Amino acid sequence: MKYKYILFDLDGTISQSAEGIRWSLEKTLEKFGVEGVDLSDYTKYIGPPLKDTLLNLCGFREEDCDEGYEVYKNNYAEKGKLMNKVYDGIPEVLKKLRQRGYKLAVCTSKLEQTAEIVISELGLDGYFDAICGSNRDSTRKDKKDIIPYAVHTLDGNPDEAVMLGDTWYDAKGAFECGVDFIACSYGYGDDRLMKKYKPVSWANSPEEILDLL
Repeated sequence: MKYKYILFDLDGTISQSAEGIRWSLEKTLEKFGVEGVDLSDYTKYIGPPLKDTLLNLCGFREEDCDEGYEVYKNNYAEKGKLMNKVYDGIPEVLKKLRQRGYKLAVCTSKLEQTAEIVISELGLDGYFDAICGSNRDSTRKDKKDIIPYAVHTLDGNPDEAVMLGDTWYDAKGAFECGVDFIACSYGYGDDRLMKKYKPVSWANSPEEILDLL
């Protein structure tokens, strides 16, 4: 096998999470009295770290981001995460990859503890050797930081790892880390933006992942 270590983005790759993320963000904006933010384009806020979304899309001040993060986290824990559902075919893909001997990790910009809860509630925790996400102090929040962390957690080698994701944030992170990238075009991202980072291949459905690997 060319690859031994498979890193999966979470939102838009494993789970259909847009509805819950949007609801949680809307409630956060209401709490802070922020109006006029257009959340119709999922590509603008599914993928990047939450702090970047609050600053760049929602117009938060730097000093309000920590509180905004906590409000969003509570909204997501209360209801947003319950809106998650796994993409059809993903459980079967994960099962077969494990049977083939791959090591699997979730590699997400979500807070690691939140990602663990989501994966558990989706019934997928038995398939992954590691769940790797961001930390609270923002020293590990971008994919360029989380991908090496995930590879290290798997006790792996970047040359034998591949990242699967649906946004240019995933693609850029993999490119910066020298890790191959498979673009999951069935997710929420913009294919044109992912192409800039030269994916090694494209998965138009979860089932295609097996053939590509």
